[in-house]
Amino acid sequence: MSDFSPETMFSELALNMKPSPIRELMPMIKRVGMISFAGGNPDPKIFPIAKFYESSSVLRKNGEEILQYGATDGYEPLKTFIARWMAPRMGRETKPEEMLITSGSQQGMDLLCAALVNPGEYILVEDPTYPGAIHTMRNRGAGFITAPCDKDGMIADKLPGLIEEARSSGKKIKFIYSIVNFQNPAGCTLSTERRKKLLDTARKYDLIIFEDDPYGHLRYEGGHLPTIFSMDTDGRVIYACSFSKILAPGARVAWIVGQKDIIRKMVMVKQGVDLCTSVVAQALVAEYCENGHLDGFLPKIVSHYRGKRDGMAEAFRRYLPKNVEYEVPQGGFFFWLRIPGVDTQKLFLKAVDRGVAFVHGRAFYANGGGDDCLRTCFTFAGADDLQEGARRLRDAIDDAAR
Repeated sequence: MSDFSPETMFSELALNMKPSPIRELMPMIKRVGMISFAGGNPDPKIFPIAKFYESSSVLRKNGEEILQYGATDGYEPLKTFIARWMAPRMGRETKPEEMLITSGSQQGMDLLCAALVNPGEYILVEDPTYPGAIHTMRNRGAGFITAPCDKDGMIADKLPGLIEEARSSGKKIKFIYSIVNFQNPAGCTLSTERRKKLLDTARKYDLIIFEDDPYGHLRYEGGHLPTIFSMDTDGRVIYACSFSKILAPGARVAWIVGQKDIIRKMVMVKQGVDLCTSVVAQALVAEYCENGHLDGFLPKIVSHYRGKRDGMAEAFRRYLPKNVEYEVPQGGFFFWLRIPGVDTQKLFLKAVDRGVAFVHGRAFYANGGGDDCLRTCFTFAGADDLQEGARRLRDAIDDAAR
């Protein structure tokens, strides 16, 4: 009897899939004694467990509704809260038909790609950018045009040239993707001037902007910048945010807001994916928020993570070699380091041997690059581990330099 091989049965999509570069590192990172600066995980010690548990009382009040199938576009009380709560940032209260609740922001990204992108079409992304976005977009058949970033985010002045060059070679760009605040991985924030230029460019070349904002509420200094969505009068900006970083990622509740016809197409795609995001999760989040717990929790989480950000900055100043380049982020989860002349994929192995982990830079480049860069996350490690991890990283860098 011959062994069955599924390889001949796989679709082209399955055959061309690549695993998440970060999740592939997890077995190495979970060793005993390992200090992890790798995964972008919130600190479980700050999860609002007691208040979230209190919110489960909504099951006693509305259990028959909550335990039933729900509307694909989302649980109405949650949508109503988000529209009201986000109105100052969005420039207005968004309408119900402009919002879709998703099972995490990754699903929103996938649904948008399904609604807009045909295989072989292109998305203009930041260089570097979030690997999950690369993974999702590539799985939908997209190619990438990449725009460099600096401390003020995507360099908007370069976009017209990139777009015209792509179009002259027959490439069709569908939308521009930007993580606007405290970008993953670079930690940079798109300046107000560049937000305006980005919107002007999208209007000139008739493109959509996907404004991804999972970290925007986690600002540790300075004032919040206006969303691109609030500047848009054409309906070409799609805005996404999530409860993963400001409540808990296990809730798997996020939202996406945009022009109603685009949202409607995304709803239709979602109907064929999971029918609806967990109504139980949505109702728990809605109850938690309506009881005022989110507004009470945000200052605490900002203060908590600001202390960790400062702890990593101090540890890096104390231990890292002077040639290591980085900016201290004003918010979010990440430091982005460049070590000239060092291959950080090889450095990763030396660092793991010394008991500290990070994510090497190549994981964040859609078309290659980042060989001498790496990302560290400060939210998960404790204060002592931030210091010890930086010391171990220095020793690994010294090893690589020999």
